[in-house]
Amino acid sequence: MEQVISGKMNKKLLQKTLNFYFIYAIIILITVGPLFYIVSNILYEDDANEDLFAIKKQFDRFTKDDLTIKDVALWNKFNRDVNLQKFNGQLKDSLFEHSYYDALNKENEPFRVLNSPVKIEGKWFTFSAKINMVEKENLIGSTAILFILLLLLLIIGFFIITNIISKKLWQPFYVALDKMEQFEIDKSTSVKLIQSTTEEFNRLNNAINGLIYKNSKIYQIQREFIENAAHELQTPIAIFKGKLENILQRKDLNSEQFKLIEDLDNTTTRLVRLNRNLLVVSKIDNNTYNKIEKINLNEIINNQLNFFSEQALSKKISITTELEEVLVNSNHILAEMLISNLFLNTINHNVHKGKIFVKLTKDRIIFSNTGALLPLQTEKMFERFSKSNPTSQGNGLGLSIIKKIVDTNHWTISYHFKEDYHTFEIVF
Repeated sequence: MEQVISGKMNKKLLQKTLNFYFIYAIIILITVGPLFYIVSNILYEDDANEDLFAIKKQFDRFTKDDLTIKDVALWNKFNRDVNLQKFNGQLKDSLFEHSYYDALNKENEPFRVLNSPVKIEGKWFTFSAKINMVEKENLIGSTAILFILLLLLLIIGFFIITNIISKKLWQPFYVALDKMEQFEIDKSTSVKLIQSTTEEFNRLNNAINGLIYKNSKIYQIQREFIENAAHELQTPIAIFKGKLENILQRKDLNSEQFKLIEDLDNTTTRLVRLNRNLLVVSKIDNNTYNKIEKINLNEIINNQLNFFSEQALSKKISITTELEEVLVNSNHILAEMLISNLFLNTINHNVHKGKIFVKLTKDRIIFSNTGALLPLQTEKMFERFSKSNPTSQGNGLGLSIIKKIVDTNHWTISYHFKEDYHTFEIVF
C-alpha cells in the first residue's frame, strides 16, 4: 500500500523497479521501431539497386551488341520496365526514386530507377531500368508492424513474468517487513521468518532475529530491574516517610524547620506514588493481572466517585456523570486502576472551579475535563515520564498506565480537544 510522507508518495520497491523497466521499454520501442524501418528501407533499396545493375549487366551481355538503332523503338515497345531513351548527357550511372503513373492500377506508384549511358552503333543512349517499390513499402510496413507487435508482446510478457517472479523472489523480504511492523517488544520474543535460497534475505533474517533477541533480552533485564528496584525501595521509602511524619508531629519545630520537613514529606509522597506506579507498570508488563472476568464498570465508577469527589472539592471542581449498566471482560484490579487514573488525570490537570464529565455507554467510556486552553501534544502523550506540563506534580506515568491497561484489554483510546474540553475516549 502506498504511503504519503512529507507530501511525497512512497512506492513499493517492486513498483519503482518496474517503472524503470517500463521507461526503458518505452525508449526502446520509440527508438528501435523507426530505426528498424530505416534500416529495412536501406537494405531493400540496396537489394533493388543490385537487381537494377543485374538487369543492366544482362542487357550489356546479351542484348546491346545485337541491337541496332532501328530496333530501339521496337525493343522499347516490348519491354515495360526497361527502355532506351534519348541520351541525357550523363556519362555516369545514376540511381534515384521516381513516381510513374501505372495505367493498370490507375495510380502513381514509386519506382527505383537506374539510368546508365550505353552506345548503340556508336550513338549514345540512356539505358533506363526501373523496379516497382510498392511491394517494398508493403513488405517493410508489414514487417515493421509485425516487429513492433512482437516487441510489445515481449515487453508485456517481460513485465508479467518479472512481476510474478519478483513477488515470489521478494516474498521473504515483505514477510520480514510485515513481521517487524507487527512486532511489539513487550509482547513477543521472536518472529517466524521465511527461509530463502537467496543469501541476502537469509542474512537479513538472521540480523532481524539477532536484533530481536538482543533487544528482548535487554528489555527483560530492564523490566526485572525496575520491578526489583521498585519492590526493594518500598520499605526504606515507607520508613523514611514514617519518620518524617513523626518529626512533623513534634512541637519544638520552628516554622522554617516545619516548612522544610513538610516539603520533604510531600516529595516523599510523590516518590511513593512513583514507586507504586512503577510496580504497577512492571506487573502489567509481566502479565501478573491475567485473571479475566465480567466487570461492572458502572459499579467501579460509582465506588470511586465518592473518594475523588472529595479531592475535586479542594479545587471546587464539579463532577457530572451519565452512566449506563455496562459489563466488560477485564481484570478487576486493572479496571479499578484505569478508572482511578482517569479520575486523577481529570482532577490534576483541571482548573479552579473546573468541570469533569464522565459518560459510560455500551461500547465506550468518556472522561472530559476543563483545563489548559490549548490541546495537548499527542506525539508523546502516552509515553512513560512524559508530561504536557513540566510544572505538574505528577510523575508522568498516569497516561502511560492508562494506555497500558487499554492495550492489555485490546481496547482503543483517543484524545481530542473541543470547546475548551480535554476528552479521553476509550472504546471497548
